[in-house]
Amino acid sequence: MVSLFQAIMLILNVIWFIMIAHIIMSWLISFQVLNTRQPMVAQIWYGLNRLLEPVYAPIRRFLPQTAGLDLAPLVAFIALIIIRQTLANNASFFYGY
Repeated sequence: MVSLFQAIMLILNVIWFIMIAHIIMSWLISFQVLNTRQPMVAQIWYGLNRLLEPVYAPIRRFLPQTAGLDLAPLVAFIALIIIRQTLANNASFFYGY
């Protein structure tokens, strides 16, 4: 069970880093620090969007429409933090103590 806990935490940590990279990159694109016409930037941005869109799409269906502001990454990020913290607080279940 310990290896299951560690595998789940590893997957959640990887998702956390991907979401952080996506959020920071979206800010840099919004403030025109990065330009999506550059091939490498466009490729990374496209890849991050392809990875995270299945997570964001169901959340967007429940959130109200806001002009120019996408709250789906924030909701997904908060949910990920809650899941990670809940697993960490209940780690004794996996360790069998």
